[in-house]
Amino acid sequence: MDPCNLVLVMSDEHAGSTLGCGGHPAVQTPNIDRLAQRGSRFANAYCNSPICMPSRASFMTGRYPHQTGHWCNVTPYDGHEPTWAHGLQQARVPVHAIGKLHFRDAAVDAGFDAQDHAMYAVNGIGDLYGAIRQTAPLPVRHGVRQVAEQVGRGESDYTRYDRAIADAAVDWLRDVAPTLPQPWVLYVGFVAPHFPLIAPDEFYDLYDPETLPLPKACRPEDWPDHPWIEGFRHAYITDSFFDDALRRRATAAYYGLCSFVDHNLGRVMDTLDTSGLGAVTRLIYASDHGDNLGARGLWQKSNFYQESAQVPLVVSGPGVPAGRVVETAVSLVDLWPTAFDCTGTPEPRDGRARDGESLLRLATRPDDPTREVFGEYHAAGAISGAFMLRRGPWKYIHYTGLRPQLFNLETDPEELVDRAPDPACAKVLRDFETRLRQRLDPEAVDARAKADQLAILNRHGGAAAVLAKGSMGASPPPGTTAQGNRTA
Repeated sequence: MDPCNLVLVMSDEHAGSTLGCGGHPAVQTPNIDRLAQRGSRFANAYCNSPICMPSRASFMTGRYPHQTGHWCNVTPYDGHEPTWAHGLQQARVPVHAIGKLHFRDAAVDAGFDAQDHAMYAVNGIGDLYGAIRQTAPLPVRHGVRQVAEQVGRGESDYTRYDRAIADAAVDWLRDVAPTLPQPWVLYVGFVAPHFPLIAPDEFYDLYDPETLPLPKACRPEDWPDHPWIEGFRHAYITDSFFDDALRRRATAAYYGLCSFVDHNLGRVMDTLDTSGLGAVTRLIYASDHGDNLGARGLWQKSNFYQESAQVPLVVSGPGVPAGRVVETAVSLVDLWPTAFDCTGTPEPRDGRARDGESLLRLATRPDDPTREVFGEYHAAGAISGAFMLRRGPWKYIHYTGLRPQLFNLETDPEELVDRAPDPACAKVLRDFETRLRQRLDPEAVDARAKADQLAILNRHGGAAAVLAKGSMGASPPPGTTAQGNRTA
């Protein structure tokens, strides 16, 4: 494909199903829908670890947590692995970042020529509480009460931050981009629809809470009976603070935030169009992970159900088929080769193992039901390492030391029937475990993650000292020290 500029827009906690173009019955995302009409939407796209910092390290480096050691929200990207931005920078492609990165701190060289309005790990450390994983049960995170307390209409530090990011991106495209040699790359990192679930009035008002259904399987009698999920729920007691009325308000606010980030994406798209850059620029929209939003009594992310692990992913621009829905399974590590392919830059051969493929190439090929994508989770709430493989209609989830889960997403897209105990699926289960163990030793990876996390805890006074300080909430935007939110 001919070299083009690239704008990569990354949101935070946007579930892959909450798109108008994906068939959602309520969510309004007219700009993402417009992008999908112009380009190709990947219907089976996944993050590689369903929590912010590991996911972001993976899509920047093209590698997985077990390869890089970015396990959780206390092991943010720290510059020791090359990113696609490094490769582009070395090839003299201008590469600029605006908005949320969630790397360690401003001193980290991530390969960007500049990082404007960047959000980093709190105090350069992150969520120490989430590193306490060495023994079960895990400590209860009482601070998750904030998720239920901060729900409704209004403005938050995050919505104000996203507006500033959109302003800066529009200014950069209008004023700076025309002065640069082409191709160039702009990364734009929005926070919405990440909690707090507070949506600006005009977007909250798109959804009437009274008309919205309750989350799927939100009653305790409908929750999945699995020890890993129960262990997570013991630590994250979020659902205990919700009643049905609040669940509906939270859903309306989350949908409103999806429409809000869509609005900000639309501002970027319109600027590309009016500046004339749209004809020579490819635009990618994705998110770092999803949000359970009360399904199965779970909130936020941190598991491999579709709500948490599937992400929106749309690619448009020169050479990208218009209006195509790509069924081939993809993941965020595919952004590494895509960045080089898009800009016509040779992909660095640094000897590091990567298995991503260019999304531009995958969009032009027939759907491939044999392509397999991988994810892993070693972060807050995980009593043991969790590993996911998605291939064809099947999703396999391996929990170290515990029984697996197996879902057929073709016949059971809501993941309500675990097929792992079904004797008819025994061969499918064996084949998936064999392929997982060809990739890695799950027991050894689980032990290594916990050992690394214990070492970090010990450098900060040990688990008891961390517990005494309590758990943290969402990372504050630059220029703020806490989430100062207003709800009605």
